[in-house]
Amino acid sequence: MHVLITGGTGLIGSALCRKLLSDGHEVSVWSRRPETVASRCGPGINAVGELSQLSGKPVQAVVNLAGEPIADKPWTSKRKAALWASRVTLTEHLVEWLGRQPVKPEVLISGSAVGWYGDAGAAVVTEATPAKPEYTHTLCDAWESAAKRAAAHGIRVCQLRTGLVVAPKGGFLQRLLPPFKLGLGGPIGSGQQYMPWVHLEDMVGIIVFLLNNSQCKGPFNATAPHPVTNREFAKTLGNSLKRPAIIPVPAFVLKAALGEMSRLLLTGQRALPEKLREAGYVFRFEHLETALADVVKT
Repeated sequence: MHVLITGGTGLIGSALCRKLLSDGHEVSVWSRRPETVASRCGPGINAVGELSQLSGKPVQAVVNLAGEPIADKPWTSKRKAALWASRVTLTEHLVEWLGRQPVKPEVLISGSAVGWYGDAGAAVVTEATPAKPEYTHTLCDAWESAAKRAAAHGIRVCQLRTGLVVAPKGGFLQRLLPPFKLGLGGPIGSGQQYMPWVHLEDMVGIIVFLLNNSQCKGPFNATAPHPVTNREFAKTLGNSLKRPAIIPVPAFVLKAALGEMSRLLLTGQRALPEKLREAGYVFRFEHLETALADVVKT
């Protein structure tokens, strides 16, 4: 297939590019900085700065992973505008472009996040679980709604409600490892909030699975089958590094430092990949212990 990827230079996108190339697919990446694509995604990628550069080159599949990092900066009005533009507005533009193509792709796989559900406490969350309205839901719901409009053009649409991606380089682990390696890690807030996670290899595997299975459509929880609480995560990470993980981070400190964005750390979802399991996807990393053992080097 000829696969078009947005967000191809990110953690998931760059790994996906390498996988698709190794499988013999043709890959194009739409990027604001096309000159950086080859170094991040590998040689052989067709990097474009504008979708118009793909004219006359039909794509069979689109994977939309673009989006400014949601946890990099506090959620000021300016930052929220940037998050919206990089997710919702970009997806609207992408779908409009797809609708104008004489040959439509077969499938659009578009990013979202488990934040769609809002804070779910300890309750089990599947794709059928209703959301709790809050900022992350509003953002993710608009993002998903923009992607769903591609269905009107006869395109199969899947939304990836992604959890925390466990990877050897980059992602949220990159920030956690320094204090944990010094023995200064520990639970955040109450530690009872759930952390739906997924290994990078499974994240890429899920996308490839959805690309190749024409019966799959709608939202999918891109999370491992065994989410853990924040306290369990801290303990498991400490064990992987052979370090104690008992120093807590009080909730009030995070609220004072991060404001509304602190909810990313103090709330969570016990999300299960029900639709993926029913469709037949087999996870390589089901348990956090084996996932961390694969990516963490002591």
